[in-house]
Amino acid sequence: MKQISILPADTFVVVNRTILNESDRKIISMLYQPIIGSIATSLYYTLWADLDKSELLSDEYTHHHLMTSLRVKMDAIVTARKKLEGIGLLKTFVKTEASNSYVYEIFSPISAYEFFNHPILNVVLYNNVGKKEYENILKYFKVPKINLSSYEEITSRFDEVFESVPGTLYNNLNEDLRVNKTGQIKIDNSFDFDLLISSVPEGIISNKTFSLEVKTLINNLSYVYNLDALEMKSSILNSIKENGLIDKNLLRKNVRNYYKYENENKLPSLIYKSQPEYLKNPIGLADKRAKMVYVFENTSPYNFLKGANKGIRPSIRDLNLLETLLTDFKLNPGVVNVLVDYVLKINNKKLTRNYVEAIASQWKRLNVETVEEAMKAAEKEYKKESRNTQNKSLPKVINDEKLPEWFNKNIKKEKISEADEKSLKEMLKEFS
Repeated sequence: MKQISILPADTFVVVNRTILNESDRKIISMLYQPIIGSIATSLYYTLWADLDKSELLSDEYTHHHLMTSLRVKMDAIVTARKKLEGIGLLKTFVKTEASNSYVYEIFSPISAYEFFNHPILNVVLYNNVGKKEYENILKYFKVPKINLSSYEEITSRFDEVFESVPGTLYNNLNEDLRVNKTGQIKIDNSFDFDLLISSVPEGIISNKTFSLEVKTLINNLSYVYNLDALEMKSSILNSIKENGLIDKNLLRKNVRNYYKYENENKLPSLIYKSQPEYLKNPIGLADKRAKMVYVFENTSPYNFLKGANKGIRPSIRDLNLLETLLTDFKLNPGVVNVLVDYVLKINNKKLTRNYVEAIASQWKRLNVETVEEAMKAAEKEYKKESRNTQNKSLPKVINDEKLPEWFNKNIKKEKISEADEKSLKEMLKEFS
Protein backbone atom coordinates (compact mmCIF):
# COMPACT_ATOMS: atom_id res chain seq x y z
CA MET A 1 0.00 0.00 0.00
CA LYS A 2 1.34 3.42 -1.00
CA GLN A 3 2.49 5.52 1.96
CA ILE A 4 2.03 9.30 1.76
CA SER A 5 2.91 11.73 4.53
CA ILE A 6 -0.02 13.86 5.66
CA LEU A 7 0.47 17.48 6.65
CA PRO A 8 -1.95 19.53 8.76
CA ALA A 9 -2.53 21.80 5.74
CA ASP A 10 -3.63 18.94 3.49
CA THR A 11 -7.34 19.15 2.72
CA PHE A 12 -10.12 16.56 2.75
CA VAL A 13 -13.82 16.13 2.10
CA VAL A 14 -16.11 13.45 3.50
CA VAL A 15 -18.47 11.53 1.21
CA ASN A 16 -21.28 9.46 2.70
CA ARG A 17 -21.76 6.18 0.82
CA THR A 18 -24.49 4.85 3.07
CA ILE A 19 -27.47 5.72 5.27
CA LEU A 20 -26.27 6.40 8.80
CA ASN A 21 -28.68 6.19 11.72
CA GLU A 22 -28.60 6.31 15.50
CA SER A 23 -28.57 2.52 15.87
CA ASP A 24 -25.20 2.57 14.09
CA ARG A 25 -23.79 4.57 16.99
CA LYS A 26 -24.62 1.75 19.42
CA ILE A 27 -22.94 -0.81 17.19
CA ILE A 28 -19.84 1.38 16.75
CA SER A 29 -19.52 2.12 20.48
CA MET A 30 -20.26 -1.38 21.81
CA LEU A 31 -18.86 -3.68 19.10
CA TYR A 32 -16.27 -1.75 17.11
CA GLN A 33 -14.68 0.49 19.74
CA PRO A 34 -13.24 -2.39 21.83
CA ILE A 35 -11.35 -3.40 18.67
CA ILE A 36 -10.34 -0.09 17.06
CA GLY A 37 -10.01 2.04 20.20
CA SER A 38 -11.43 5.38 21.29
CA ILE A 39 -9.43 7.65 18.93
CA ALA A 40 -10.50 5.76 15.80
CA THR A 41 -14.10 5.79 17.05
CA SER A 42 -13.93 9.54 17.67
CA LEU A 43 -12.45 10.07 14.20
CA TYR A 44 -15.38 8.19 12.64
CA TYR A 45 -17.89 10.29 14.59
CA THR A 46 -16.04 13.50 13.66
CA LEU A 47 -16.12 12.67 9.94
CA TRP A 48 -19.80 11.82 10.32
CA ALA A 49 -20.46 15.16 12.04
CA ASP A 50 -18.59 17.03 9.29
CA LEU A 51 -21.24 16.01 6.72
CA ASP A 52 -23.77 18.61 5.60
CA LYS A 53 -27.38 18.66 6.83
CA SER A 54 -28.42 16.13 4.20
CA GLU A 55 -25.51 13.92 5.28
CA LEU A 56 -24.19 13.56 1.74
CA LEU A 57 -21.01 15.61 1.42
CA SER A 58 -18.91 17.75 3.73
CA ASP A 59 -17.26 21.09 3.16
CA GLU A 60 -13.54 21.09 2.51
CA TYR A 61 -11.47 20.95 5.70
CA THR A 62 -7.78 20.75 6.54
CA HIS A 63 -6.37 17.97 8.68
CA HIS A 64 -5.57 20.61 11.28
CA HIS A 65 -9.35 20.64 11.84
CA LEU A 66 -9.15 16.95 12.85
CA MET A 67 -6.16 17.59 15.10
CA THR A 68 -7.97 20.35 17.00
CA SER A 69 -11.27 18.44 17.13
CA LEU A 70 -9.71 15.25 18.47
CA ARG A 71 -6.86 16.96 20.36
CA VAL A 72 -4.29 14.44 19.10
CA LYS A 73 -1.21 14.58 16.88
CA MET A 74 -1.22 13.78 13.18
CA ASP A 75 0.39 10.35 13.58
CA ALA A 76 -2.45 9.33 15.92
CA ILE A 77 -4.98 10.42 13.29
CA VAL A 78 -3.19 8.39 10.62
CA THR A 79 -3.19 5.31 12.88
CA ALA A 80 -6.89 5.80 13.66
CA ARG A 81 -7.70 6.24 9.96
CA LYS A 82 -5.91 3.00 9.08
CA LYS A 83 -7.93 1.15 11.75
CA LEU A 84 -11.16 2.46 10.24
CA GLU A 85 -9.96 1.39 6.79
CA GLY A 86 -8.91 -2.04 7.98
CA ILE A 87 -12.21 -2.75 9.67
CA GLY A 88 -14.28 -1.62 6.69
CA LEU A 89 -15.69 1.70 7.91
CA LEU A 90 -13.66 4.00 5.67
CA LYS A 91 -12.10 4.22 2.22
CA THR A 92 -9.38 6.78 1.49
CA PHE A 93 -8.44 8.42 -1.81
CA VAL A 94 -5.68 10.97 -2.38
CA LYS A 95 -4.70 13.39 -5.14
CA THR A 96 -1.06 14.40 -4.77
CA GLU A 97 -0.35 18.06 -5.47
CA ALA A 98 1.59 20.85 -3.75
CA SER A 99 -1.04 20.45 -1.04
CA ASN A 100 -2.51 16.95 -1.11
CA SER A 101 -6.28 16.50 -1.29
CA TYR A 102 -8.07 13.55 0.30
CA VAL A 103 -11.53 12.05 -0.05
CA TYR A 104 -12.84 9.98 2.86
CA GLU A 105 -15.77 7.71 2.06
CA ILE A 106 -17.56 6.49 5.18
CA PHE A 107 -19.62 3.32 5.42
CA SER A 108 -22.11 1.86 7.88
CA PRO A 109 -21.02 -0.75 10.39
CA ILE A 110 -22.33 -4.23 9.73
CA SER A 111 -25.37 -5.35 11.72
CA ALA A 112 -24.99 -6.89 15.16
CA TYR A 113 -26.11 -10.24 13.73
CA GLU A 114 -23.41 -10.11 11.03
CA PHE A 115 -20.82 -8.97 13.57
CA PHE A 116 -21.41 -11.86 15.99
CA ASN A 117 -21.30 -14.32 13.10
CA HIS A 118 -18.17 -12.82 11.54
CA PRO A 119 -15.20 -15.22 11.72
CA ILE A 120 -12.72 -12.46 12.62
CA LEU A 121 -14.54 -9.60 14.35
CA ASN A 122 -16.44 -11.87 16.73
CA VAL A 123 -13.26 -13.58 17.92
CA VAL A 124 -11.30 -10.34 18.30
CA LEU A 125 -14.13 -8.73 20.29
CA TYR A 126 -14.25 -11.73 22.64
CA ASN A 127 -10.48 -11.65 23.04
CA ASN A 128 -10.43 -7.90 23.77
CA VAL A 129 -13.28 -7.58 26.27
CA GLY A 130 -13.26 -11.01 27.98
CA LYS A 131 -15.97 -13.60 28.52
CA LYS A 132 -18.18 -11.70 30.98
CA GLU A 133 -18.30 -8.41 29.07
CA TYR A 134 -18.77 -10.28 25.78
CA GLU A 135 -21.81 -12.08 27.18
CA ASN A 136 -23.25 -8.76 28.43
CA ILE A 137 -22.83 -7.19 24.98
CA LEU A 138 -24.34 -10.23 23.28
CA LYS A 139 -27.30 -10.14 25.66
CA TYR A 140 -27.93 -6.47 24.79
CA PHE A 141 -28.25 -7.20 21.08
CA LYS A 142 -30.30 -10.39 21.39
CA VAL A 143 -33.89 -10.15 20.20
CA PRO A 144 -36.40 -11.33 22.84
CA LYS A 145 -38.07 -14.59 21.89
CA ILE A 146 -41.85 -14.98 22.28
CA ASN A 147 -43.54 -18.34 22.07
CA LEU A 148 -46.04 -18.03 19.17
CA SER A 149 -47.07 -21.68 19.06
CA SER A 150 -50.57 -20.87 20.41
CA TYR A 151 -51.05 -17.91 18.05
CA GLU A 152 -52.37 -17.79 14.49
CA GLU A 153 -50.70 -15.50 11.95
CA ILE A 154 -53.20 -13.17 10.24
CA THR A 155 -50.72 -10.88 8.43
CA SER A 156 -52.16 -9.52 5.18
CA ARG A 157 -50.41 -10.16 1.86
CA PHE A 158 -49.49 -7.32 -0.50
CA ASP A 159 -52.08 -8.33 -3.11
CA GLU A 160 -54.80 -8.39 -0.45
CA VAL A 161 -54.19 -4.75 0.41
CA PHE A 162 -53.14 -3.12 -2.87
CA GLU A 163 -54.64 -3.24 -6.34
CA SER A 164 -52.65 -3.47 -9.55
CA VAL A 165 -53.46 -0.53 -11.87
CA PRO A 166 -52.02 0.46 -15.28
CA GLY A 167 -49.14 2.88 -14.98
CA THR A 168 -45.95 4.07 -16.58
CA LEU A 169 -43.16 1.51 -16.47
CA TYR A 170 -39.88 3.00 -15.27
CA ASN A 171 -37.09 0.49 -14.83
CA ASN A 172 -34.03 2.74 -14.87
CA LEU A 173 -32.30 2.07 -11.57
CA ASN A 174 -30.52 5.17 -10.35
CA GLU A 175 -27.19 3.92 -9.05
CA ASP A 176 -26.41 7.24 -7.42
CA LEU A 177 -29.13 6.78 -4.80
CA ARG A 178 -27.86 6.01 -1.33
CA VAL A 179 -28.37 2.57 0.13
CA ASN A 180 -27.15 1.08 3.36
CA LYS A 181 -23.61 0.12 2.35
CA THR A 182 -21.07 -1.49 4.62
CA GLY A 183 -17.38 -1.62 3.84
CA GLN A 184 -15.54 -4.91 3.48
CA ILE A 185 -12.59 -6.21 5.47
CA LYS A 186 -9.89 -7.09 2.95
CA ILE A 187 -7.51 -9.98 3.61
CA ASP A 188 -5.00 -11.54 1.23
CA ASN A 189 -6.35 -14.77 -0.26
CA SER A 190 -3.34 -16.83 0.79
CA PHE A 191 -5.00 -20.13 1.72
CA ASP A 192 -3.64 -23.02 -0.36
CA PHE A 193 -6.79 -24.79 -1.60
CA ASP A 194 -4.77 -26.85 -4.10
CA LEU A 195 -2.73 -28.35 -1.25
CA LEU A 196 -5.89 -29.04 0.75
CA ILE A 197 -7.68 -30.78 -2.13
CA SER A 198 -4.62 -32.85 -3.06
CA SER A 199 -4.34 -34.12 0.53
CA VAL A 200 -7.96 -35.35 0.70
CA PRO A 201 -8.93 -38.82 -0.67
CA GLU A 202 -11.13 -38.80 -3.77
CA GLY A 203 -14.88 -38.81 -3.32
CA ILE A 204 -14.97 -36.80 -0.09
CA ILE A 205 -15.18 -33.33 -1.64
CA SER A 206 -16.51 -32.08 -4.97
CA ASN A 207 -16.56 -28.89 -7.02
CA LYS A 208 -19.66 -27.80 -5.11
CA THR A 209 -17.95 -28.12 -1.71
CA PHE A 210 -16.06 -24.85 -1.96
CA SER A 211 -18.35 -22.03 -3.01
CA LEU A 212 -16.97 -18.48 -3.13
CA GLU A 213 -18.61 -17.74 0.23
CA VAL A 214 -17.11 -20.86 1.82
CA LYS A 215 -13.66 -20.11 0.37
CA THR A 216 -13.82 -16.59 1.80
CA LEU A 217 -14.78 -17.98 5.20
CA ILE A 218 -11.96 -20.55 5.14
CA ASN A 219 -9.44 -17.89 4.15
CA ASN A 220 -10.63 -15.62 6.99
CA LEU A 221 -10.48 -18.42 9.54
CA SER A 222 -7.03 -19.41 8.32
CA TYR A 223 -5.89 -15.82 8.80
CA VAL A 224 -7.33 -15.16 12.24
CA TYR A 225 -6.18 -18.51 13.70
CA ASN A 226 -2.88 -18.61 11.75
CA LEU A 227 -3.56 -22.13 10.43
CA ASP A 228 -2.35 -23.51 7.10
CA ALA A 229 -4.23 -25.86 4.77
CA LEU A 230 -3.06 -29.06 6.45
CA GLU A 231 -3.85 -27.73 9.94
CA MET A 232 -7.33 -26.73 8.74
CA LYS A 233 -8.02 -30.00 6.92
CA SER A 234 -9.60 -31.99 9.76
CA SER A 235 -11.86 -29.08 10.77
CA ILE A 236 -13.02 -28.65 7.16
CA LEU A 237 -13.68 -32.36 6.61
CA ASN A 238 -15.61 -32.61 9.87
CA SER A 239 -17.83 -29.75 8.69
CA ILE A 240 -19.00 -31.41 5.45
CA LYS A 241 -22.70 -32.37 5.49
CA GLU A 242 -24.29 -35.41 3.84
CA ASN A 243 -24.96 -33.43 0.65
CA GLY A 244 -21.26 -32.68 0.30
CA LEU A 245 -21.57 -29.01 1.25
CA ILE A 246 -19.83 -27.34 4.18
CA ASP A 247 -21.81 -26.22 7.22
CA LYS A 248 -20.31 -22.75 7.79
CA ASN A 249 -21.36 -22.46 11.44
CA LEU A 250 -19.99 -25.91 12.19
CA LEU A 251 -16.73 -24.98 10.41
CA ARG A 252 -16.33 -21.91 12.63
CA LYS A 253 -16.92 -24.03 15.72
CA ASN A 254 -14.54 -26.80 14.63
CA VAL A 255 -11.70 -24.40 13.80
CA ARG A 256 -12.17 -22.51 17.05
CA ASN A 257 -12.18 -25.73 19.10
CA TYR A 258 -9.07 -26.99 17.28
CA TYR A 259 -7.20 -23.77 18.02
CA LYS A 260 -8.27 -23.71 21.66
CA TYR A 261 -7.23 -27.36 22.09
CA GLU A 262 -3.79 -26.62 20.64
CA ASN A 263 -3.40 -23.43 22.70
CA GLU A 264 -4.62 -24.33 26.20
CA ASN A 265 -8.17 -23.08 25.61
CA LYS A 266 -7.02 -19.60 24.54
CA LEU A 267 -8.23 -17.64 21.54
CA PRO A 268 -5.80 -15.98 19.08
CA SER A 269 -4.20 -12.64 19.80
CA LEU A 270 -1.79 -10.18 18.23
CA ILE A 271 1.26 -12.46 18.10
CA TYR A 272 0.69 -13.05 14.39
CA LYS A 273 0.76 -9.38 13.41
CA SER A 274 3.77 -7.69 11.80
CA GLN A 275 4.99 -4.09 12.16
CA PRO A 276 2.42 -1.43 11.05
CA GLU A 277 3.18 -0.12 7.55
CA TYR A 278 3.53 3.51 8.59
CA LEU A 279 6.31 2.58 11.06
CA LYS A 280 8.41 0.70 8.51
CA ASN A 281 11.58 1.94 6.81
CA PRO A 282 11.49 2.83 3.10
CA ILE A 283 12.29 -0.20 0.95
CA GLY A 284 15.35 -0.09 -1.29
CA LEU A 285 18.34 0.19 1.03
CA ALA A 286 20.95 -2.43 0.23
CA ASP A 287 23.24 -2.67 3.27
CA LYS A 288 23.15 -5.55 5.74
CA ARG A 289 21.57 -3.61 8.56
CA ALA A 290 18.71 -2.45 6.31
CA LYS A 291 18.00 -6.04 5.32
CA MET A 292 17.90 -7.09 8.98
CA VAL A 293 15.51 -4.23 9.71
CA TYR A 294 13.34 -5.54 6.87
CA VAL A 295 13.18 -8.98 8.51
CA PHE A 296 12.22 -7.50 11.88
CA GLU A 297 9.53 -5.32 10.28
CA ASN A 298 7.94 -7.94 8.02
CA THR A 299 7.82 -10.92 10.36
CA SER A 300 5.24 -11.55 13.08
CA PRO A 301 6.62 -12.19 16.59
CA TYR A 302 5.20 -15.72 16.44
CA ASN A 303 6.99 -16.55 13.20
CA PHE A 304 10.18 -14.78 14.29
CA LEU A 305 10.40 -16.85 17.46
CA LYS A 306 9.48 -19.97 15.51
CA GLY A 307 12.34 -19.23 13.10
CA ALA A 308 14.71 -18.67 16.02
CA ASN A 309 13.62 -22.11 17.28
CA LYS A 310 14.69 -23.68 13.94
CA GLY A 311 11.06 -24.05 12.83
CA ILE A 312 9.79 -25.61 16.07
CA ARG A 313 6.54 -24.18 17.46
CA PRO A 314 7.26 -21.86 20.43
CA SER A 315 6.28 -23.09 23.86
CA ILE A 316 3.08 -21.90 25.53
CA ARG A 317 5.23 -20.04 28.07
CA ASP A 318 7.05 -18.11 25.33
CA LEU A 319 3.80 -17.42 23.46
CA ASN A 320 2.30 -15.99 26.64
CA LEU A 321 5.34 -13.74 26.97
CA LEU A 322 4.90 -12.49 23.40
CA GLU A 323 1.24 -11.80 24.09
CA THR A 324 2.18 -9.84 27.22
CA LEU A 325 4.66 -7.69 25.29
CA LEU A 326 2.07 -6.90 22.61
CA THR A 327 -1.06 -6.47 24.71
CA ASP A 328 0.07 -5.35 28.18
CA PHE A 329 3.15 -3.35 27.18
CA LYS A 330 1.64 -2.44 23.79
CA LEU A 331 4.97 -2.76 21.98
CA ASN A 332 4.79 -2.91 18.20
CA PRO A 333 5.52 -6.32 16.59
CA GLY A 334 8.82 -5.23 14.99
CA VAL A 335 10.00 -3.85 18.34
CA VAL A 336 9.13 -7.16 20.02
CA ASN A 337 11.21 -9.00 17.40
CA VAL A 338 14.26 -6.84 18.19
CA LEU A 339 13.77 -7.40 21.91
CA VAL A 340 13.46 -11.17 21.44
CA ASP A 341 16.53 -11.30 19.19
CA TYR A 342 18.59 -9.23 21.63
CA VAL A 343 17.67 -11.27 24.71
CA LEU A 344 18.15 -14.63 22.98
CA LYS A 345 21.64 -13.60 21.83
CA ILE A 346 22.92 -12.26 25.16
CA ASN A 347 21.05 -14.64 27.48
CA ASN A 348 22.13 -18.05 26.17
CA LYS A 349 18.98 -18.55 24.04
CA LYS A 350 16.66 -18.08 27.04
CA LEU A 351 13.73 -15.66 27.31
CA THR A 352 13.81 -14.89 31.02
CA ARG A 353 10.44 -13.29 31.70
CA ASN A 354 11.48 -10.81 34.40
CA TYR A 355 14.44 -9.61 32.35
CA VAL A 356 12.42 -9.26 29.15
CA GLU A 357 9.64 -7.36 30.95
CA ALA A 358 12.18 -5.02 32.60
CA ILE A 359 13.50 -3.99 29.18
CA ALA A 360 9.96 -3.79 27.76
CA SER A 361 8.94 -1.40 30.56
CA GLN A 362 11.89 0.84 29.81
CA TRP A 363 11.22 0.85 26.05
CA LYS A 364 7.57 1.68 26.65
CA ARG A 365 8.55 4.66 28.79
CA LEU A 366 10.97 5.75 26.06
CA ASN A 367 8.14 5.46 23.51
CA VAL A 368 10.12 3.07 21.31
CA GLU A 369 7.92 2.45 18.25
CA THR A 370 10.14 1.59 15.29
CA VAL A 371 12.66 -1.17 14.66
CA GLU A 372 15.50 1.34 14.32
CA GLU A 373 14.60 2.90 17.68
CA ALA A 374 14.50 -0.56 19.28
CA MET A 375 17.92 -1.51 17.91
CA LYS A 376 19.43 1.71 19.26
CA ALA A 377 17.73 1.16 22.64
CA ALA A 378 19.13 -2.40 22.79
CA GLU A 379 22.65 -1.12 22.12
CA LYS A 380 22.27 1.44 24.93
CA GLU A 381 20.90 -1.28 27.23
CA TYR A 382 23.93 -3.46 26.56
CA LYS A 383 26.35 -0.61 27.32
CA LYS A 384 24.50 0.09 30.58
CA GLU A 385 24.76 -3.57 31.62
CA SER A 386 28.44 -3.58 30.77
CA ARG A 387 28.92 -0.85 33.38
CA ASN A 388 26.67 -2.56 35.91
CA THR A 389 27.58 -6.26 35.96
CA GLN A 390 27.25 -6.41 39.74
CA ASN A 391 23.47 -6.39 39.46
CA LYS A 392 22.70 -10.10 39.89
CA SER A 393 19.14 -9.79 38.62
CA LEU A 394 20.48 -9.23 35.12
CA PRO A 395 22.31 -11.77 32.93
CA LYS A 396 26.09 -11.57 32.98
CA VAL A 397 27.63 -9.54 30.19
CA ILE A 398 28.95 -11.87 27.50
CA ASN A 399 31.62 -11.73 24.84
CA ASP A 400 31.03 -9.29 22.02
CA GLU A 401 31.27 -12.24 19.62
CA LYS A 402 27.84 -13.43 20.80
CA LEU A 403 26.12 -10.06 20.41
CA PRO A 404 23.48 -9.56 17.69
CA GLU A 405 25.15 -8.90 14.35
CA TRP A 406 23.40 -5.55 14.03
CA PHE A 407 25.44 -4.24 17.01
CA ASN A 408 28.39 -3.92 14.62
CA LYS A 409 28.67 -0.24 13.68
CA ASN A 410 30.43 -1.07 10.40
CA ILE A 411 27.50 -3.17 9.21
CA LYS A 412 25.87 -0.05 7.76
CA LYS A 413 28.82 0.29 5.38
CA GLU A 414 28.69 -3.33 4.22
CA LYS A 415 26.83 -3.96 0.99
CA ILE A 416 24.89 -7.17 1.11
CA SER A 417 26.44 -10.01 -0.88
CA GLU A 418 24.56 -12.54 -2.99
CA ALA A 419 25.19 -15.15 -0.28
CA ASP A 420 23.84 -12.84 2.44
CA GLU A 421 20.84 -11.99 0.25
CA LYS A 422 20.11 -15.69 -0.19
CA SER A 423 20.55 -16.27 3.56
CA LEU A 424 18.09 -13.51 4.43
CA LYS A 425 15.58 -14.84 1.92
CA GLU A 426 15.89 -18.27 3.51
CA MET A 427 15.39 -16.66 6.91
CA LEU A 428 12.18 -15.03 5.70
CA LYS A 429 11.01 -18.39 4.37
CA GLU A 430 11.53 -19.88 7.80
CA PHE A 431 9.43 -17.10 9.31
CA SER A 432 6.62 -17.33 6.75
